[in-house]
Amino acid sequence: MSNAAEPTPTDAPSTSSPQPATAPQASTADVLELLGLVAQLEHVAFMRLASDCAIAPDAEQALALSRFAAAAVERRDRVLARVSELGADPAAVMGQFDDVLSEFDARTQPSTWWERLLKAYVGYGVADDFCRLAAQGLDERSRTVVLEVLDDASHAELAVAELDAAGSGDGALSSRLALWGRRLVGEALGTVQRLLTQRPGLERLVHAGSVQEPDQSDAAQQAQVTGAATPNAPAKIFGELTAQHTRRMSRLGLTA
Repeated sequence: MSNAAEPTPTDAPSTSSPQPATAPQASTADVLELLGLVAQLEHVAFMRLASDCAIAPDAEQALALSRFAAAAVERRDRVLARVSELGADPAAVMGQFDDVLSEFDARTQPSTWWERLLKAYVGYGVADDFCRLAAQGLDERSRTVVLEVLDDASHAELAVAELDAAGSGDGALSSRLALWGRRLVGEALGTVQRLLTQRPGLERLVHAGSVQEPDQSDAAQQAQVTGAATPNAPAKIFGELTAQHTRRMSRLGLTA
Protein backbone atom coordinates (compact mmCIF):
# COMPACT_ATOMS: atom_id res chain seq x y z
CA MET A 1 0.00 0.00 0.00
CA SER A 2 1.46 3.32 -1.02
CA ASN A 3 2.16 5.94 1.65
CA ALA A 4 1.94 8.77 -0.92
CA ALA A 5 -0.85 11.19 -0.22
CA GLU A 6 -3.66 11.19 -2.70
CA PRO A 7 -3.72 14.45 -4.67
CA THR A 8 -6.42 16.78 -3.55
CA PRO A 9 -8.53 18.69 -6.07
CA THR A 10 -6.39 21.75 -5.46
CA ASP A 11 -3.27 19.83 -6.49
CA ALA A 12 -4.60 19.23 -10.00
CA PRO A 13 -3.75 21.71 -12.71
CA SER A 14 -6.56 24.10 -13.49
CA THR A 15 -8.32 23.60 -16.81
CA SER A 16 -10.70 26.53 -16.48
CA SER A 17 -10.48 29.37 -18.97
CA PRO A 18 -8.78 32.54 -17.76
CA GLN A 19 -11.19 35.19 -16.66
CA PRO A 20 -11.17 38.49 -18.56
CA ALA A 21 -9.40 41.32 -16.82
CA THR A 22 -11.53 43.83 -14.99
CA ALA A 23 -10.83 47.49 -15.67
CA PRO A 24 -10.54 49.84 -12.71
CA GLN A 25 -13.31 52.37 -12.22
CA ALA A 26 -12.55 55.52 -14.18
CA SER A 27 -11.73 58.54 -12.06
CA THR A 28 -14.10 61.49 -12.10
CA ALA A 29 -11.33 63.62 -13.62
CA ASP A 30 -10.97 61.19 -16.54
CA VAL A 31 -14.73 61.03 -17.03
CA LEU A 32 -14.92 64.82 -17.12
CA GLU A 33 -12.12 64.89 -19.67
CA LEU A 34 -14.10 62.88 -22.19
CA LEU A 35 -17.36 64.67 -21.40
CA GLY A 36 -15.61 67.99 -22.05
CA LEU A 37 -14.29 66.75 -25.38
CA VAL A 38 -17.69 65.48 -26.51
CA ALA A 39 -19.39 68.72 -25.46
CA GLN A 40 -16.80 70.74 -27.38
CA LEU A 41 -17.24 68.60 -30.50
CA GLU A 42 -20.99 69.19 -30.38
CA HIS A 43 -20.40 72.92 -29.91
CA VAL A 44 -18.09 72.94 -32.93
CA ALA A 45 -20.72 70.98 -34.87
CA PHE A 46 -23.28 73.66 -34.06
CA MET A 47 -21.02 76.43 -35.37
CA ARG A 48 -20.10 74.44 -38.48
CA LEU A 49 -23.71 73.58 -39.28
CA ALA A 50 -24.80 77.19 -38.80
CA SER A 51 -22.09 78.25 -41.25
CA ASP A 52 -23.14 75.53 -43.70
CA CYS A 53 -26.71 76.74 -43.46
CA ALA A 54 -25.64 80.21 -44.58
CA ILE A 55 -23.99 78.90 -47.76
CA ALA A 56 -26.23 75.91 -48.54
CA PRO A 57 -26.99 75.60 -52.28
CA ASP A 58 -30.76 75.57 -51.81
CA ALA A 59 -33.46 76.44 -49.28
CA GLU A 60 -34.28 72.80 -48.50
CA GLN A 61 -30.73 72.06 -47.39
CA ALA A 62 -30.55 75.33 -45.48
CA LEU A 63 -33.63 74.40 -43.48
CA ALA A 64 -32.29 70.94 -42.74
CA LEU A 65 -28.91 72.28 -41.64
CA SER A 66 -30.51 74.84 -39.35
CA ARG A 67 -32.40 72.03 -37.62
CA PHE A 68 -29.22 69.99 -37.30
CA ALA A 69 -27.48 72.99 -35.75
CA ALA A 70 -30.25 73.31 -33.14
CA ALA A 71 -30.00 69.59 -32.41
CA ALA A 72 -26.23 69.92 -31.83
CA VAL A 73 -26.91 72.54 -29.14
CA GLU A 74 -29.34 70.17 -27.45
CA ARG A 75 -26.81 67.33 -27.54
CA ARG A 76 -24.06 69.58 -26.17
CA ASP A 77 -26.27 70.65 -23.29
CA ARG A 78 -27.12 67.04 -22.44
CA VAL A 79 -23.43 66.32 -21.99
CA LEU A 80 -22.91 69.48 -19.97
CA ALA A 81 -25.82 68.52 -17.72
CA ARG A 82 -23.93 65.33 -16.88
CA VAL A 83 -20.85 67.45 -16.10
CA SER A 84 -22.97 69.44 -13.65
CA GLU A 85 -24.24 66.20 -12.07
CA LEU A 86 -20.62 65.31 -11.36
CA GLY A 87 -20.12 68.62 -9.56
CA ALA A 88 -17.92 70.34 -12.15
CA ASP A 89 -18.17 73.64 -14.01
CA PRO A 90 -19.52 72.92 -17.54
CA ALA A 91 -17.89 75.95 -19.16
CA ALA A 92 -14.49 75.15 -17.67
CA VAL A 93 -14.67 71.45 -18.56
CA MET A 94 -15.66 72.16 -22.16
CA GLY A 95 -13.36 75.16 -22.47
CA GLN A 96 -10.20 73.13 -22.03
CA PHE A 97 -10.85 71.75 -25.53
CA ASP A 98 -11.45 75.09 -27.25
CA ASP A 99 -8.70 74.49 -29.80
CA VAL A 100 -9.06 70.74 -30.17
CA LEU A 101 -9.85 70.91 -33.92
CA SER A 102 -8.01 74.14 -34.77
CA GLU A 103 -5.02 72.44 -36.38
CA PHE A 104 -7.20 69.91 -38.18
CA ASP A 105 -9.40 72.68 -39.62
CA ALA A 106 -6.42 74.81 -40.61
CA ARG A 107 -4.94 71.90 -42.57
CA THR A 108 -8.19 70.77 -44.22
CA GLN A 109 -9.87 73.82 -45.71
CA PRO A 110 -12.50 72.59 -48.19
CA SER A 111 -12.65 74.31 -51.58
CA THR A 112 -16.09 73.09 -52.69
CA TRP A 113 -19.45 72.30 -51.14
CA TRP A 114 -18.84 68.59 -51.77
CA GLU A 115 -15.49 68.70 -49.97
CA ARG A 116 -17.24 70.47 -47.10
CA LEU A 117 -19.86 67.72 -46.84
CA LEU A 118 -17.25 64.97 -46.99
CA LYS A 119 -15.19 66.67 -44.28
CA ALA A 120 -18.23 66.74 -42.00
CA TYR A 121 -19.00 63.07 -42.66
CA VAL A 122 -15.52 61.58 -42.77
CA GLY A 123 -13.20 64.00 -40.97
CA TYR A 124 -15.34 64.82 -37.96
CA GLY A 125 -16.65 61.26 -38.00
CA VAL A 126 -13.22 60.04 -36.86
CA ALA A 127 -13.44 62.24 -33.76
CA ASP A 128 -16.90 60.87 -32.97
CA ASP A 129 -15.66 57.29 -33.40
CA PHE A 130 -12.77 57.96 -31.03
CA CYS A 131 -15.19 59.26 -28.40
CA ARG A 132 -17.39 56.18 -28.80
CA LEU A 133 -14.44 53.90 -28.16
CA ALA A 134 -13.17 55.92 -25.20
CA ALA A 135 -16.71 55.98 -23.77
CA GLN A 136 -16.44 52.24 -23.07
CA GLY A 137 -14.21 53.16 -20.12
CA LEU A 138 -16.80 55.48 -18.52
CA ASP A 139 -19.24 54.80 -15.72
CA GLU A 140 -22.60 53.51 -16.93
CA ARG A 141 -24.51 56.80 -16.64
CA SER A 142 -21.86 58.87 -18.43
CA ARG A 143 -21.38 56.20 -21.09
CA THR A 144 -25.11 56.17 -21.83
CA VAL A 145 -25.21 59.94 -22.25
CA VAL A 146 -22.18 60.02 -24.56
CA LEU A 147 -23.30 57.13 -26.76
CA GLU A 148 -26.84 58.46 -27.11
CA VAL A 149 -25.48 61.88 -28.10
CA LEU A 150 -23.12 60.39 -30.66
CA ASP A 151 -25.79 58.11 -32.12
CA ASP A 152 -27.60 61.03 -33.79
CA ALA A 153 -26.63 60.46 -37.42
CA SER A 154 -29.18 62.74 -39.09
CA HIS A 155 -26.58 65.14 -40.50
CA ALA A 156 -24.48 62.22 -41.72
CA GLU A 157 -27.48 60.87 -43.62
CA LEU A 158 -27.90 64.19 -45.41
CA ALA A 159 -24.21 64.26 -46.35
CA VAL A 160 -24.35 60.68 -47.63
CA ALA A 161 -27.43 61.32 -49.74
CA GLU A 162 -26.02 64.49 -51.30
CA LEU A 163 -22.56 63.06 -51.94
CA ASP A 164 -23.90 59.83 -53.36
CA ALA A 165 -26.19 61.70 -55.75
CA ALA A 166 -23.41 64.02 -56.88
CA GLY A 167 -20.73 61.37 -57.32
CA SER A 168 -22.80 58.64 -58.95
CA GLY A 169 -22.73 60.35 -62.33
CA ASP A 170 -19.41 62.16 -62.08
CA GLY A 171 -16.29 60.01 -62.08
CA ALA A 172 -13.96 63.00 -61.87
CA LEU A 173 -15.72 64.28 -58.75
CA SER A 174 -15.59 60.84 -57.15
CA SER A 175 -11.85 60.60 -57.78
CA ARG A 176 -11.23 64.03 -56.27
CA LEU A 177 -13.36 63.19 -53.24
CA ALA A 178 -11.54 59.89 -52.73
CA LEU A 179 -8.24 61.79 -52.55
CA TRP A 180 -9.82 64.34 -50.23
CA GLY A 181 -11.10 61.57 -47.98
CA ARG A 182 -7.61 60.07 -47.65
CA ARG A 183 -6.22 63.44 -46.70
CA LEU A 184 -8.98 63.98 -44.17
CA VAL A 185 -8.50 60.67 -42.40
CA GLY A 186 -4.74 61.18 -42.16
CA GLU A 187 -5.19 64.56 -40.52
CA ALA A 188 -7.99 63.29 -38.27
CA LEU A 189 -5.89 60.38 -37.02
CA GLY A 190 -3.11 62.85 -36.30
CA THR A 191 -5.56 64.80 -34.13
CA VAL A 192 -6.45 61.63 -32.22
CA GLN A 193 -2.75 60.88 -31.73
CA ARG A 194 -2.21 64.34 -30.23
CA LEU A 195 -5.17 63.87 -27.92
CA LEU A 196 -3.81 60.59 -26.62
CA THR A 197 -0.39 62.14 -26.11
CA GLN A 198 -1.54 65.36 -24.48
CA ARG A 199 -4.49 64.00 -22.50
CA PRO A 200 -3.49 60.97 -20.39
CA GLY A 201 -7.03 60.71 -19.03
CA LEU A 202 -8.34 59.89 -22.51
CA GLU A 203 -5.70 57.22 -22.99
CA ARG A 204 -6.66 55.68 -19.65
CA LEU A 205 -10.29 55.52 -20.75
CA VAL A 206 -9.30 53.91 -24.04
CA HIS A 207 -7.30 51.31 -22.15
CA ALA A 208 -10.12 50.73 -19.65
CA GLY A 209 -12.60 50.24 -22.46
CA SER A 210 -10.24 47.82 -24.16
CA VAL A 211 -10.04 45.73 -20.98
CA GLN A 212 -13.80 45.70 -20.51
CA GLU A 213 -14.53 44.73 -24.10
CA PRO A 214 -11.67 42.56 -25.37
CA ASP A 215 -10.76 42.98 -29.02
CA GLN A 216 -12.36 40.36 -31.27
CA SER A 217 -10.45 41.30 -34.40
CA ASP A 218 -8.58 38.72 -36.44
CA ALA A 219 -5.28 39.98 -35.04
CA ALA A 220 -6.47 39.60 -31.46
CA GLN A 221 -7.88 36.13 -32.08
CA GLN A 222 -4.65 35.04 -33.73
CA ALA A 223 -2.71 36.37 -30.76
CA GLN A 224 -4.84 34.24 -28.43
CA VAL A 225 -4.10 31.14 -30.49
CA THR A 226 -0.35 31.73 -30.74
CA GLY A 227 0.08 33.08 -27.23
CA ALA A 228 1.38 36.40 -28.50
CA ALA A 229 0.53 39.60 -26.72
CA THR A 230 -2.66 41.28 -27.91
CA PRO A 231 -2.27 44.72 -29.51
CA ASN A 232 -2.14 47.57 -27.02
CA ALA A 233 -5.11 49.90 -26.69
CA PRO A 234 -3.78 52.77 -28.86
CA ALA A 235 -2.86 50.35 -31.65
CA LYS A 236 -6.29 48.73 -31.53
CA ILE A 237 -8.10 52.05 -31.49
CA PHE A 238 -6.28 53.29 -34.60
CA GLY A 239 -7.13 50.04 -36.35
CA GLU A 240 -10.79 50.46 -35.47
CA LEU A 241 -10.84 54.13 -36.51
CA THR A 242 -9.32 53.25 -39.86
CA ALA A 243 -11.85 50.44 -40.36
CA GLN A 244 -14.74 52.79 -39.63
CA HIS A 245 -13.32 55.32 -42.10
CA THR A 246 -13.14 52.62 -44.77
CA ARG A 247 -16.79 51.73 -44.14
CA ARG A 248 -17.85 55.35 -44.52
CA MET A 249 -15.95 55.76 -47.78
CA SER A 250 -17.34 52.47 -49.11
CA ARG A 251 -20.84 53.65 -48.34
CA LEU A 252 -20.20 56.53 -50.73
CA GLY A 253 -18.64 54.27 -53.34
CA LEU A 254 -15.23 55.92 -52.76
CA THR A 255 -11.88 54.22 -52.37
CA ALA A 256 -10.46 54.72 -48.89
